Amino acid sequence: MNKYARGFVAVPFGAIKMMWTKLYHINSFSGPIICQISPFTEITIDRGNLSIGKRFKMRDGAKIRVRKGAVCEIGDNSSVSSNNIIACREKIKIGNNVQLSPNVQIYDHDHDFRVKSGISEGMYKTAPVEIGNNVWIGANTIILRGTKIGDNCVIGAGSIVKGNVLSNSVFLQKKENMVKEIERIG
Repeated sequence: MNKYARGFVAVPFGAIKMMWTKLYHINSFSGPIICQISPFTEITIDRGNLSIGKRFKMRDGAKIRVRKGAVCEIGDNSSVSSNNIIACREKIKIGNNVQLSPNVQIYDHDHDFRVKSGISEGMYKTAPVEIGNNVWIGANTIILRGTKIGDNCVIGAGSIVKGNVLSNSVFLQKKENMVKEIERIG
């Protein structure tokens, strides 16, 4: 769909979605009234806090989920593209002018599979995720807990990012297969 037709639908819908979210989550949400949000998106705040900056864009199939006690901050002029997932259980901070390409997933948590009963117990390990300003994240990238991406970075498509990416750099992941036995605790 061309950008003008998309804007004709996304701007009014974005205003409705933002006003509704502000009314429903009066103490835990802040965001602009004027933004572009597709009708086919999901913003879930489950007793957490979500802050969205000016000129925000959110495309079809994108999901932002902020769980109990978590904090998610998205800066000005940032764009969440088609089928992105931002799942926050502790803290995710996304800077200004960040572009997420389609199918990017950002998680600040992992299932703690080492507990005695495995993932069925619903235990998580968490660590904050921080993405700097002026960052472009390529399609099908997964950003894992404890990751910090500096300012002015490009993350190559299909990367799995965990750890630190220095400012002013391009991150491309080399693909390798690794199989390791799981050691159970407890």
